[in-house]
Amino acid sequence: MTRPLTMRSWLALATALLVVATWPDSGQSLPQGAPETVCDTLLPYHSGGSVLPQNSVSPFKVETSSSTLGQGQTLRVDLTGVPAGLSFGGYMIQARNRNPPHQIVGQFGPARDGTIKLMNCENSVNNSATHSNAGPKQQVLLEWQSPVDFLGQVVFNATIAQSYNEFWVGVPSQPVQIVRRDVSGPSLPTLAPTPNLGTTRAPYVPPSYVAPNNVAAVTADPIYNGCGQSKNCFGFPDGCVASKSCTSITVVTVRGDVYEFEIQSGKGTNAAYVAVGLSDDAKMGEDLTTECVPENGRVNLYSSLTSASPYAAVRSDVNQNSARLLDASIVDGVIYCRVQRDVVTNVKGRTFDLRNGKYHLLVASGSSLKENSVGYHDIGRLPSAQSINLAEVQDLGGSSKLLVQLHGAFMIAAWIGTTSLGIIFARYFKQTWVGSQSCGKDQWFAWHRLLMVTTWSLTVAAYVLIWVELKRAVWHAHSIIGLITVILCFIQPIGALFRPGPNDKKRPYFNWGHWLGGNLAHILGIVTIFFSVKLPKAELPEWMDWILVSFVVVHVLVHLIFSVTGMASERHLSQRANTFQMGDISHHQQHGMRNGMSMERKMDAPYAAMRKGLLGVYSVVLFLFVVVLILLVVLAPIEQFLGKS
Repeated sequence: MTRPLTMRSWLALATALLVVATWPDSGQSLPQGAPETVCDTLLPYHSGGSVLPQNSVSPFKVETSSSTLGQGQTLRVDLTGVPAGLSFGGYMIQARNRNPPHQIVGQFGPARDGTIKLMNCENSVNNSATHSNAGPKQQVLLEWQSPVDFLGQVVFNATIAQSYNEFWVGVPSQPVQIVRRDVSGPSLPTLAPTPNLGTTRAPYVPPSYVAPNNVAAVTADPIYNGCGQSKNCFGFPDGCVASKSCTSITVVTVRGDVYEFEIQSGKGTNAAYVAVGLSDDAKMGEDLTTECVPENGRVNLYSSLTSASPYAAVRSDVNQNSARLLDASIVDGVIYCRVQRDVVTNVKGRTFDLRNGKYHLLVASGSSLKENSVGYHDIGRLPSAQSINLAEVQDLGGSSKLLVQLHGAFMIAAWIGTTSLGIIFARYFKQTWVGSQSCGKDQWFAWHRLLMVTTWSLTVAAYVLIWVELKRAVWHAHSIIGLITVILCFIQPIGALFRPGPNDKKRPYFNWGHWLGGNLAHILGIVTIFFSVKLPKAELPEWMDWILVSFVVVHVLVHLIFSVTGMASERHLSQRANTFQMGDISHHQQHGMRNGMSMERKMDAPYAAMRKGLLGVYSVVLFLFVVVLILLVVLAPIEQFLGKS
């Protein structure tokens, strides 16, 4: 006999039936879209929170129709799968200030077919959007209007569910820069205004549960995607494409007869422009150049033809309609533009044929502009090692820097090393190692001559190498002062061939001239090395200046110590000579004194041991300076080398 159901049993049964009836299918998202309770986190509360978001890179992406937008204007937001055609069910999306307090900004527009459900998060109207049905969809297009009272960057964040148990949280778009409307471009349609009801919720905090792979996907620059596989990528410093750390980069994508160039500067470079040239010979001059230049709040496109001497990028020589700007932005100082160039461009009798020609890619950026032209590429410049047909995808490397590195290494060895030591021998060691000779010459002279001949040889070789590399004159502080140094260095040994005899009345003039020429060349040589630190082609670290300053301090200090020691030595000899009273000694005593002084000239001057010891210490320290500086030159850029090791 069965007992009748009690009221408590009826309630339990009704509750169970209700749970079963409303239990969602594992293949569906929430049918009516996301609730407003998840506005802060974008985290679906599936199965009471027991279903966690995926920790892999999302197979879906959020794209915007523009990277720059005026206040109060609209853009299109596109949710799609990767690869195209991948279906998803539910989603929720909102735009937030990229900077703290990360508040939700702007508003979405309704869809005509009713497939989009608008949400009122943070007590503001229509500032978020979700699905109105959970059916499969391959693409969602939304319209979003920027606030009229906001300036800065926004990022669209979305939660996209492929199924009830499989969803990704915080799928980001690229940042969109909101600028003043009067500089953002032509007027765009706007959505109907809605009142802002204020905000009472706590400031938005990016969710801590976003997986590390997802975070990497957020921060990775998409310009590097497909490099060497579907498009040619090249930038500087050399090898930066592999590490995704280019100071400037260009990307070339070819689809049939469509040739697209993407050009981008690096963050923190303070670039005034970024450009790419198509060059026959990897040298600056007669190159078809595409320039991206921020002006008055927007990025403008210019085409120009470069000239080598004087350096210039002449825009008037090129038809400005030979290239079209497809997309551009400047965000956090990073210049970006996407340009389509004509297949064939004729410039001053020259033909640049992208379909049939082969060209070196030459990437450059600088911090200054001229009137109707870009300024010097002081941030950097690098040509590709080989010329290529742009349609042939391959890994590109920079042209060889061997000659530049040898030039720098030779000049450092000459003017920091051998010259410094040679001057020390000539000035302070004439009365040291007295009586000892090498190759029939006093030791000080033999060493001085050997070191200075080495300086002369290294300097001439270095100057020839840089001419072979550049093949033309380039005039700036480093090259002008360096040329003066080379001239002084070249004539020094020639002047020594006409040195008057020891008793010739012209000998003092020669001594002064030889001393002045040598020391002036030494000083100018060191100044020239200081200026080389600023040269983009050298890629030397700015802190190399401090190593050079340290060398100068050590060198001056050693000169002071030797000078003080020399004065003490002369005073000692003077006191010894004064012990003889010339007026009170006999002829034999005078004869004995002359013999004694003759013997002293055949002996080392006082404090010779101190001079030899100081010379040994200075030589070791000088050798270390030379080795460190040469390593900075041949391993440049040293930061990139250390990053690889």
